[in-house]
Amino acid sequence: MALKGNCLVAQSGGPTSVINASACGVIQEAFKTAEIDKVFGAVHGIAGVLNEDLFLLNDEKPEEIELLKVTPASALGSCRYKLKSIEASEKDYRRIIDVFEAHNIRYFFYIGGNDSMDTANKVSQYAQRVGYELKSVGVPKTIDNDLPITDHTPGFGSVAKFIATSIKEVGLDARVYDYPTVTVCEIMGRNAGWITAASALAKEFEDEAPHYIYLPEIPFSLEKFEKDVKAAIEKYNYCVVAFSEGVKNEEGKYLSELATENAAVDSFGHVQLGGASEYLQSYVQKNICKKVRIVNYSSIQRCAAHLASLRDNEESYMCGQAAVRYAIEGHTGKMVGMMRQDHPEYKCTTELVDLNDVANKEKKIPREWINAEGNFVTKEVTDYIAPLIKGEVKLNMENGIPRYARLEKKLIEKKLEVWNVK
Repeated sequence: MALKGNCLVAQSGGPTSVINASACGVIQEAFKTAEIDKVFGAVHGIAGVLNEDLFLLNDEKPEEIELLKVTPASALGSCRYKLKSIEASEKDYRRIIDVFEAHNIRYFFYIGGNDSMDTANKVSQYAQRVGYELKSVGVPKTIDNDLPITDHTPGFGSVAKFIATSIKEVGLDARVYDYPTVTVCEIMGRNAGWITAASALAKEFEDEAPHYIYLPEIPFSLEKFEKDVKAAIEKYNYCVVAFSEGVKNEEGKYLSELATENAAVDSFGHVQLGGASEYLQSYVQKNICKKVRIVNYSSIQRCAAHLASLRDNEESYMCGQAAVRYAIEGHTGKMVGMMRQDHPEYKCTTELVDLNDVANKEKKIPREWINAEGNFVTKEVTDYIAPLIKGEVKLNMENGIPRYARLEKKLIEKKLEVWNVK
C-alpha cells in the first residue's frame, strides 16, 4: 500500500532556463496523485526547510503554476547551504525530520545538481536511520551537464543552444573589420567543459567562430594559446576563442587565480571563478593584438529562457513527473536519470539512478572527444549535443516581453521553534 501524506519540492544551486519546468512537473503530477494531499514548496531550498519557511503550492493560481514551464531561474528560491555529514551535524538532520513530521511531509523532491543530490541522499539515509517514513527523490538539474550515469541533465540543452547561437552572432560581429581583432568568450564550467564545447555547434565552415575551444579537461598553456591565436589572425584576420572559466594552467591554477592573488571561495570551498577573460585580454593586448574584446556570459547563459530548447524544456518537465511516480511506487534515495535510447532517431526515457552513485561525482568530456592539440572538440561532441537543442519554446508575451510566473509564496504558520539558517 502506497505511503500517504504531503510532499515538499525545493530547488538548490545555480538556476537554469528550465529548472521550473521540472518543478512544474513535480507539482502538477503531485496534484493528480491520490497519495499526496498538500504540496509544499520550500523557500530557498534546504535552508528554507531548516527555517520552516514553507508555502502551499495548492494555494497558488493554476495559471501561475502552468507558467512555471517557461519561467527561468529558481521560482521557489535557491540556496548554497551544504549539509555536513550526519555525524558532524546531526542537529540539522533532526531539524529536517522535525519539520517534515510537523507537516506530515512524506515525499521530498529536491531539484539540483551534484551537491543537491548529496543533500537528497543524506536526508533519505537519515530518515531511514531514525525510522521516519519518507520517500526522497532527486530531480537532476545542472547546466554543467556533469552528473554521472544520466545521459545528460535538464538545463544543459538550453544553455548549449544559447551559447552556440550567441557565439555565431559574436563571430559575425568580430569579422567585419579590416584590421585584426581577437574576441575572448568566457563561458561557465568549473571542472567539466560541456557548455563551452557546445560553442562548436556554431561552426559550419573553417573560417567561422569559434576558432579555438579550451576546456578544463586539458591543461591550458599561454604559449600554445598565443601560437593558436596568431595563426588564426594570420589566416582569417580575426580570432574568436571560447574557453571555460575553469581552465587551469599546467600548475593546476585557475586563470582567475592568476588574475588576482586573493581569490574568494564559496560556501562549498570552491574558488570563485571570474576575471579570467580580463586576464587573457591583457595578455593578448601585450603580446598579440591591440583590438581585443571580451564576452563574459556570466548568469545570462543560464537564465536565457527566450532561447530555451523545447526538447530540454519538455524533458525537464518529464523528469519532474517521473520523480513523483517513482516516489509513489516506493522508491527513495534515488535520482531520475535520463537515458538515450539506441535508435536512429533521438529518443530519451527516464530511469532510476542510485543517489550514492551520483552525489558529489562529476562527468567530464572524454579525452577522445577533444582533438589531439587540445584546442577544439571532435564530431562526437557535436553529434551528442545537437539533438538536445532542438525546438523553440513558445513564450507568453506581454507588451513585447515575456510574461513569467509570479508565485505569491505566502509562508505558512510555523509549528516549531525558530531556526535561523542564513
